[in-house]
Amino acid sequence: MAGTMIVDGRRIEFENEKHLLEVIRKAGIELPTFCYHSELSVYGACRMCIVEDKWGNIMASCSEIPKDGMEIFTNTPKIQKHRKMILELLLSNHDRDCTTCEKNGKCKLQELAYKFGIRGYRFKEFNGKQEIDNSSKSIVRNPNKCIACGDCVRVCEEVQGVGVLGFAYRGSKLTVTPAFNKKLAEVDCVNCGQCTRVCPTGAMIIKDETHKVWKVLYDKKKRVVAQIAPAVRVAIGEEFGLEAGELSIGKIAAALKRLGFDQVYDTALAADLTVMEESKEFFSRIEANTNLPIFTSCCPAWVRYAELKHPELINNISSCKSPQQMFGTVIKEFFKKSDAAEEKETVVISIMPCTAKKFEASRPESETDGIYDVDTVITTQELAAMIREAGIVFNELDPESLDMPLGLSSGAGVMFGVTGGVTEAVIRRGLMEKTSESLREISFKGVRGMTGIKEASFEIDGRTYNFAMIHGLGNVDKIIEMVNSGEKSYDFIEVMACQGGCIGGAGQPIPKDYRISKKRAKGIYNADSISQIKRSEENPMVIALYNGLLKGKHHLLHLNKEKV
Repeated sequence: MAGTMIVDGRRIEFENEKHLLEVIRKAGIELPTFCYHSELSVYGACRMCIVEDKWGNIMASCSEIPKDGMEIFTNTPKIQKHRKMILELLLSNHDRDCTTCEKNGKCKLQELAYKFGIRGYRFKEFNGKQEIDNSSKSIVRNPNKCIACGDCVRVCEEVQGVGVLGFAYRGSKLTVTPAFNKKLAEVDCVNCGQCTRVCPTGAMIIKDETHKVWKVLYDKKKRVVAQIAPAVRVAIGEEFGLEAGELSIGKIAAALKRLGFDQVYDTALAADLTVMEESKEFFSRIEANTNLPIFTSCCPAWVRYAELKHPELINNISSCKSPQQMFGTVIKEFFKKSDAAEEKETVVISIMPCTAKKFEASRPESETDGIYDVDTVITTQELAAMIREAGIVFNELDPESLDMPLGLSSGAGVMFGVTGGVTEAVIRRGLMEKTSESLREISFKGVRGMTGIKEASFEIDGRTYNFAMIHGLGNVDKIIEMVNSGEKSYDFIEVMACQGGCIGGAGQPIPKDYRISKKRAKGIYNADSISQIKRSEENPMVIALYNGLLKGKHHLLHLNKEKV
């Protein structure tokens, strides 16, 4: 429906906007919201986005359809009074321990209370303190900070298809909780952390493990090694005022060395190893016609989702360790002799865009010979906090190189950070033609873009292979149903739990709008464009590892299925 309406005395045309809130934002007016997210269903619970029409009626703009000739006002005295009242009531039942809250400075409630001049508390707290749920490896749930906006409930159900959070009780006792008030570790949570991404307060936060990193950095008996995931380089700059998508790998390396890390490497090298191993496994399965389609194993939230909801697919998932775990294995094997000679212990710290990587690193199958491949996982947000705590001015850092020899990777490895990247890297490995024209051709055949489910077909060695790429766990069941019904047939299926892939991981800086993901994706593709090595098999370090450290030890790169 198209038409014209009047917003605060200005005539505004609308066409495809779904509700008044979109029209108002189009007019350059930023209405406050708690419960509105463009990728989620309209909930209309917080009432912060209310507007008034010319007859004095109050309505929630996020759920009101625009009509031709409407005249509305966004900031009348009546609306101001209502919004302040809403904020005061929320604050009355909210843990006001702001100075020690992990969301301090980034809390939407704090921001709006300041914006609307709330300088005191008119109402007393009417609910007692509730127990904080610290059971999860990745997420902390603090019900005392919950404002019942429902954002976490909806993203868990609608986007991720997991549905472990819901509302319980009524009135002033209303709370968000897993079923039967269980802890997160006791329910089918996949640790994707998307609830922390949409939570406007400190009710759902990432488990902070920076204290573990500080401890080992000052231990002279530890060799502290960092690995940086591909998606981190295009997002961390947002924490320091840089543009989304700007490549910051050099600045990250410089910051880590200033923090005291002994060695700094790129997880993209392990992504190259994953391409080599997964491609080999894929074509072996094709030849044997068994356990097809093959599903990727890079995303721990997806693997956990499959274990819980589709155990029949476990044998279809690649046996390859994720790049994070592969790199941990390689690093510890690489320094084994040096550790013995120097009487040191190599500690691997992963810097990841993903909260589920914390869970993955703690799993029994993430051990090699009784030693965990990765010791501690921190997110992009946690690294940014460490940089600020150390007083490092990130923007002013001169870029530094990654350490050799394990600092060399291909553009294919870097592409693991975005949806479709794993598939594109595998196709590059499989295609017989190895020209720049063939690379461009791949990128135009459906592997790139932000569509939730993508499909592509390629001819490799005289046979046509069908590929599917999924991001957002809520899309997984759609593909599985189509495959089971015979409607679709695929040979290779890539799954990433978060929208956009790793660039949209919950450990990344919280995006302000939907365009951020596209900018981060462009940054990943820019990194591939400027890389001199385009294919994993052309990486000299990969060749050296197979001819040396990994010779006869390929099992180090695969999961011990008996422990799964």
